[in-house]
Amino acid sequence: MAMMRWFLVGLTIFGFSLAILSKNPAWLGFGIVVGFVGLFGTVFSMAADRVSDAARPESAMATAEDLAAMRAPRAASSVKPVPPVAKTAAPDQPAPR
Repeated sequence: MAMMRWFLVGLTIFGFSLAILSKNPAWLGFGIVVGFVGLFGTVFSMAADRVSDAARPESAMATAEDLAAMRAPRAASSVKPVPPVAKTAAPDQPAPR
């Protein structure tokens, strides 16, 4: 993938330099088209590399069974929720009325 990125950068430079140095309108148009195709390809290849670097591997993805277990109702669990703790006044503050 890195070689393709360098190829697209070179294609971009070649296209825009052809457009700048040409004296014929056909070569100018061809150079602009080649330059922009290379530019868009370069940008998208760099974005694809960034996305693939940040993506999790498929081996880390949850299976269908794991997803079903996560969606199971909490009532089936043996863990009871902890009741909230009542607020008490600090020793140096008066009790609330």
